Amino acid sequence: MNKLENDWSYSKYSFTKIEIDGVYIGIYFNYKVVIKDLKDRLKARKPFTPPLEGIGFEYGFNTKTLDSWATYWMEKYNFTERENFFNQYPHFRTKIQGLNIHFIRVTPEVPPGKHLVPILLLHGWPGSVREFYEAIPYLTAASKDRDFVLELIIPSLPGYGHSEGAVKPGMGPLEIAVIFRNLMQRLRFQKYYVQGGDWGSLIAANIATLFPNVGSAWLSRKRDLLNDANCYLLRTLRLNISTLRVALTDSPSGLMAYILEKFSTWTRREFRSKVDGGLEFRFTKDQLIDNLMMYWSTRSITTSMRLYSECFNKRNMAFKMDEIPTTVPTWTIQAKNELGYLPPWLIKLKYPNLIKDNPIDDGGHFLAFERPQVFSEDVLNAVQAFRQWHKKSNVKTDL
Repeated sequence: MNKLENDWSYSKYSFTKIEIDGVYIGIYFNYKVVIKDLKDRLKARKPFTPPLEGIGFEYGFNTKTLDSWATYWMEKYNFTERENFFNQYPHFRTKIQGLNIHFIRVTPEVPPGKHLVPILLLHGWPGSVREFYEAIPYLTAASKDRDFVLELIIPSLPGYGHSEGAVKPGMGPLEIAVIFRNLMQRLRFQKYYVQGGDWGSLIAANIATLFPNVGSAWLSRKRDLLNDANCYLLRTLRLNISTLRVALTDSPSGLMAYILEKFSTWTRREFRSKVDGGLEFRFTKDQLIDNLMMYWSTRSITTSMRLYSECFNKRNMAFKMDEIPTTVPTWTIQAKNELGYLPPWLIKLKYPNLIKDNPIDDGGHFLAFERPQVFSEDVLNAVQAFRQWHKKSNVKTDL
């Protein structure tokens, strides 16, 4: 770990004094070359192979639906309008251990008598920081029922979106946990809460295990990889990244089909039988294409998928992080349509101070994106429970 923590050099970018030394950036899609190239590729797409009769998404993204989505991206997606949407919150980039790390920081006004409490929010694959946008107003709103308001730090995982990917092997969830701990230290936060879903859940768990004094971890579950379909997906992502890269980096239609299929079947299993995949049941076209743009405009699909290889290999598995009990107070949420379920007794083997396992009767894998108000209420309830736990336990904390 010491080797991972020693490089504190900053990036080559010029820094603006804000609260920290960092680079203020914006999200910009409207580079003439990038957008023209994207539209040219979408326009030049070859006719898709027709789907089998009577089939929805059982064989993957239904090509009857894909054509209309690709046309929308090319003709109706307003790049300038979506840039403005992304830039409603401040974006920063700073170098942590040799990598330029992108993050959003939202600091709300603090009413008299309220405490400002930091929380680190972590996304997964094939998501991005875009998943949290609809939840931000709920998460940062003050309430007479709470004595705190949340300050949000929302980074892009290394290799995702505007965070730089590694150039040599070895950047797994354990190393990313150290990077994000160092990011929070760079921001002058010694104690904070952590929430994560998918890869974010595993990274948050590693932060809580490696650095139990930083605060409390609120963990949404990482997807269950122990069924046949997901085991095959895992094997494909782990072993065939370089092969997939060629198609997904070269074809926006291919990238759209590959990623949006997950937003269909990981939201509700029964959407597999729908010709439209149920994609607009909870999402809009703009929302889902926003997330696609975080991959396409940064050419980060390859570096994002490398995390599967870096996690599920002998080197990383040898750490046996799942077998180390984590005493940090923990709160889990398990949505009805999540891909798997863990019983509380099993969760407690890893997290003996499990304050609550909260099953909810709606929502799927992308809960913050799909049900932002439900997600936010649970996060706020978890933080409130953590603060009460610390008081009852006479644990001295700055949170």
